Amino acid sequence: MSIKSKRELTVTREKLAGLEKLLQGTQAKAAIPTLAQERTVQSLRKAIIQMKEEIARFEAKAFSTAK
Repeated sequence: MSIKSKRELTVTREKLAGLEKLLQGTQAKAAIPTLAQERTVQSLRKAIIQMKEEIARFEAKAFSTAK
């Protein structure tokens, strides 16, 4: 995944917010998480980290080209 425009940046931020909300809900559901819930949390965290990295890369590139 690579963000190429400001529109994609906006969409990615929206998706990120949705994933973070989903992660919070998943973590709050059960006092004793099942294996499936643990795997879901791991997967959500990985996707969140990936999106944050893509946003940071795009912003760094946009900042360096703006100079």
